[in-house]
Amino acid sequence: MSDYDILVVGAGPAGSTFARYMAEKGYKVGILEKKKEVGLPLQCAGLLGKKIKNLNTLPEEFILNEVNGAYLHSPSDHIMRVSKKDTQAYVLDRVGYDKYLAEIAAGEGAEILLKHNVKSVNSEMGTVKLANQGQKEISARVIVGADGHSSSISNSFNKSSNTVKASQYLVETSKPLETDFVNLHVNSALSPGFIWSIPLSENQARIGLFGDHDYLSLKQILSKFMQSQNYLNDIKILKKYHGEIPVFDSKKALVNKKALLLGDAASQVKPTTGGGLLIGFACAKIAADVVTKALDEDKTSILKEYEIQYRKEFEKELKTQLMVQKTFELLSDKDLDEMFIKLKEKGAEDIISTYGDMDSQSPLVKELLKRGLIFSVLPKVLYRSVSQIWKFF
Repeated sequence: MSDYDILVVGAGPAGSTFARYMAEKGYKVGILEKKKEVGLPLQCAGLLGKKIKNLNTLPEEFILNEVNGAYLHSPSDHIMRVSKKDTQAYVLDRVGYDKYLAEIAAGEGAEILLKHNVKSVNSEMGTVKLANQGQKEISARVIVGADGHSSSISNSFNKSSNTVKASQYLVETSKPLETDFVNLHVNSALSPGFIWSIPLSENQARIGLFGDHDYLSLKQILSKFMQSQNYLNDIKILKKYHGEIPVFDSKKALVNKKALLLGDAASQVKPTTGGGLLIGFACAKIAADVVTKALDEDKTSILKEYEIQYRKEFEKELKTQLMVQKTFELLSDKDLDEMFIKLKEKGAEDIISTYGDMDSQSPLVKELLKRGLIFSVLPKVLYRSVSQIWKFF
């Protein structure tokens, strides 16, 4: 007899949400978390689209700020302003929110075991062996790997995930910030990564970046950026954070025997921004429905339906974002500057404001292609390369 019906490895937001769904249904659920405290250290910019309220519970106490637009900056600081009248995203207290999601899972009956680090998994037998706790072995009818980019569950049946690094500062400014707009800065050194400034209040912000560089290089780029920005005068750095973001991998297997992957462990991240929390929440619900069916019918083969449903729901959107990412990788700083100028001249600010969505970007891309804007703002020398990227869209 198994120790648990479901064993979730990782008490992050996606894993805790899935665990809550299953515990609510009366299954015996265990959550293994290698950290001594859920949510720490912070490893997220904490900016989530408004759709979060359709996908998960979000108490007001964890919302630090609401934003309805963004200033998009080219390398030479040509700026596009895009916005909508209502709130488009929430800036969250991610540490508090992560703890909350774990607590409500526990409140429904899930057992959270902190400082339990998984060493290996046998997805055919449904067992995990711990790296600590006396090399203890724990069994379950289904094992869910929600253990992040370096997932031991994923590594048991996939090659190791590629990642990019990210760094972020919590800063305090003496100059008041515009609280309802985020600032996003692109340049070829980071592309397709970028720099962000996300206001928490009138005098606090999260400033960060991600890109295919080591942490020292990211720190140098970020320091240079902060020194150059007039809207961030007199900055005091309060805290520093860093982490890694998995690279979206459309070929990654998400199910193997009695194991399935969720969230960052499944590379369920947006190629353009590296964000994945809303996808993770949606996939937690898909996984919960499929796992329930598999357990009720006592057929682990049913778990394959999770991967099928995930791809049906998200693959087209994520592949579209991947094409956007590959296009940006071709552009120099000069190309980016010229693209911004041409986009502004062609009214792209209004188009982006109307069709833009930080989580579903394919409607905007479709509109830009329909109007012929994407190719009209790119250097002619890149036409052939870009055409190859978009030929199947």
